[in-house]
Amino acid sequence: MFLRSIEVDNFRNLTGKVDWASGLNILYGNNGQGKTNWLEAIQILAHAKSFRTHHLYETITFGETATLIRGTAHRGDSIDRDLQVGIQRNTKQTFINGKREPLARYLAQLHAVWFTADELEVVRGGPDARRSFLDRGVVSLHPSYIQTLNDYNRVIKQKKRLLTQAGDGTLSCDALADLVEPWNQQMILLSAQIHRARVEYVQLLQEALEHSLFGDALSIRYVSSLESKGDLSNYENLIADRLRLRLQAEIFAGACLIGPHRDDLEILFRDRNLRSFGSSGQQRSALITLDLAAISVYHSKHQDYPIFLIDDVDAELDGSRIERLLEYLDGRTQTFVTTSKRSHFERFLQRADFYEVCAGTAIAEPDFSTAKMRAGNLV
Repeated sequence: MFLRSIEVDNFRNLTGKVDWASGLNILYGNNGQGKTNWLEAIQILAHAKSFRTHHLYETITFGETATLIRGTAHRGDSIDRDLQVGIQRNTKQTFINGKREPLARYLAQLHAVWFTADELEVVRGGPDARRSFLDRGVVSLHPSYIQTLNDYNRVIKQKKRLLTQAGDGTLSCDALADLVEPWNQQMILLSAQIHRARVEYVQLLQEALEHSLFGDALSIRYVSSLESKGDLSNYENLIADRLRLRLQAEIFAGACLIGPHRDDLEILFRDRNLRSFGSSGQQRSALITLDLAAISVYHSKHQDYPIFLIDDVDAELDGSRIERLLEYLDGRTQTFVTTSKRSHFERFLQRADFYEVCAGTAIAEPDFSTAKMRAGNLV
């Protein structure tokens, strides 16, 4: 798959429409001109989510009330689809070919993998980032999984509200137990679905790592919060037992203490936890390796490649890693790279398209081979 074009209205400081090449696209320019904003717009078009903020209304140009992102995506089935995400303060809407569509269907149209400084939290940060990494990977294979996550989060929110009421004396413990039980029953079913989906995805990632040129002794392991509490192969019964046993503790804490929202992903380099023991360079290499494994898993499922977004690449990776990475991606993914140092990419001049970003506008350079021929330098 690849993104043919993107157009924005009232999105941060961006203006205009950009037609993209199907291979390597390099966005360069001074800091603060909008390079990362273009990557963010692409990611929102693909996922209806931003890698920079949880509040999409923050992307609306100051003084405006809504933003619109439109683009045309091409997939291996040779069908172009017009995609659109509309954002207002409290709502977002997704459209395919002008027709409003539910998120689960929309997410099946265009998938992006991204490498950014903030995304390094997957390796060096808390469990939330790693769970998000796994969940969007599962969604890339099974878009309907997004509804499972939404249902689970709704159950957690409602159950927490009840637990808080018990903690402040609004409800007695006996009354609470009766009220919580229906939510726990939903939690059991949804938790089992999430647990199985994540475990299966981790197995696929691990297989991809073992066959990757970028593996470098990297391995991963899904860590359930119920590990050592019983038989994980019978997850439904195990979590049901734990929910019953921990009800008083949940009331005291006013929080949901049991469930996959407390699970984690262990990332190891030569059997050492990278979060605790990895150098900054090892952590960056690990994230790139995980991203490439995710791309490989996606390709195995769909016989197509997602698009790949890399922000401020020369600040995050050294020259040799950049060259090795882009060589590997060549012919596989449509790749978008931002940099403030165009000169670092002169060696890719004949196989990349360059866009100078200035004051929010991305201006494509003339095609290299065409320009050379016009100058009389090619026969």
